[in-house]
Amino acid sequence: MSGLTAFIRQPLVVALALIVALLVLGEALSPGFASMQQILRLLIVAALLGIVAAGQNLVILGGREGIDLSVGGVVSLSAIIAGNLMSGSDAGIPMAIVACIAAGALIGLINGIGTTLLRIPPLVMTLGMLGVLQGLLIVIRQGIPSGRAAPSLSQFVTQPFLLGLPGIIWLWIAIGILMALLLHRTVFGQRIYAIGSNEHAAWMAGVPVKAVRIALFVLSGAFAAIAGICLIGYSGSSFANVGEQYMLPSIIAVVFGGTSLAGGKGGYTGTMAGAVMLTVLQAILTTVNIDESGRQMIFGATLLVLMLFYGRGRAMRA
Repeated sequence: MSGLTAFIRQPLVVALALIVALLVLGEALSPGFASMQQILRLLIVAALLGIVAAGQNLVILGGREGIDLSVGGVVSLSAIIAGNLMSGSDAGIPMAIVACIAAGALIGLINGIGTTLLRIPPLVMTLGMLGVLQGLLIVIRQGIPSGRAAPSLSQFVTQPFLLGLPGIIWLWIAIGILMALLLHRTVFGQRIYAIGSNEHAAWMAGVPVKAVRIALFVLSGAFAAIAGICLIGYSGSSFANVGEQYMLPSIIAVVFGGTSLAGGKGGYTGTMAGAVMLTVLQAILTTVNIDESGRQMIFGATLLVLMLFYGRGRAMRA
């Protein structure tokens, strides 16, 4: 019985159970909510959130209260860069991918240097970066839709690619596999868990703590940039603040998936389930006509509850 109870209480199991329960609730509220076509649409949206959450997951695993609040700004900036470089032409896709990932990685590098070499708290550093990016986007576009997605990118994100699944879902699966290999089969992954569990002990063992933490922020920026590229493929065009919707949900998906805010414990598989769960929840809130401000309030309250819960865990570990 104790083994069964422990299995049931695993974050991944809880998330999967909630996904099923929410689909049942959605079907009851709106017949057709749990249809295969609707589930595929939800998975596309979940993939966008899950890609952002991949980088967020790495930063949080690294410990020292690491949270990247700038991901929303990176998503918005990448969507605008990609849209303007492509301008509706497939020929611009390679350049857009390179430019966006480079920009996201550069922003992550600045965040990493600020938090490690300058010792600025991650929340303060990334929140400041978010403000810089928001101001930059307003100056550049002034809230006007900018750029157009290439037809091939839109087809990759929204149309069946292989076995009836859109390409973005296969991309998300590939990212999930790569994240699992990175975290559990590489020295770099072992170092992430080491510095997240006990930074001082990891440093004493010869782990290059600062270099690893900078790399985590670089990867977070790169993943957010990839999500921005896919986002404009999904929407067709981009507004300056289009990525803001991913900041809180990306943190909630990571924490709900079983990754401790204290760092050093967790993985990406649970985060993927958390992203799907949040996407289904958001769809239900939309179905019952709760507007964007109401959804943000619910997500914010959820994050506060999770932070309080995991805060207790952090105190016990300390």
